[in-house]
Amino acid sequence: MPRVSQDHLDARRRQILDGSRVCFARYGYEGATVRRLEEATGLSRGAIFHHFRDKESLFLALAEDDALKMADVVAEQGLVQVMRDLLAGGDHPADWLGTRLEVSRRLRTDPEFRGRWAERSQQLTTATRLRLLRQREAGNLRDDVDVDVLTAFLELVLEGLVSHLAMGLPAAGLGPVLDLVEETVRRHRPGAA
Repeated sequence: MPRVSQDHLDARRRQILDGSRVCFARYGYEGATVRRLEEATGLSRGAIFHHFRDKESLFLALAEDDALKMADVVAEQGLVQVMRDLLAGGDHPADWLGTRLEVSRRLRTDPEFRGRWAERSQQLTTATRLRLLRQREAGNLRDDVDVDVLTAFLELVLEGLVSHLAMGLPAAGLGPVLDLVEETVRRHRPGAA
């Protein structure tokens, strides 16, 4: 039997994650049945669960994949850029939003999931905090507020934006709001207008 290349395995895993993201966003965790996952990915249950132990492992991998992508953006451009990207509609924001909302719901209702997710959820907070520390060292971040408070502030704004979008409220016009959020954490230099 021929061996399957790592590139092929990685591509198959990406196919499963991308299809599953759409399925979980559309139907929620409970509604994303194995049959629907098969339809969304174009693969059999055997192929799906060859890569993931069970549906929860698949969902956690998907949520972790999203968190890692966000952490990469945060490290390079900051948490406000993640919010701008969400408003701009890049890289399937509706599907990302669906996954994010499902994570929030499960955190509220499923203690076992909460325990498993706690191991993974720190990535975004860590990336935000490190970015803010670098900005403070560069003299770009206000120094009258603790970095942990600024981190919590930015995460709270993100959660508010997620809730706003989840309620179907308009995203148009929120760019200036994010400008204000950015301005709030910047260092104000004496004599600057």
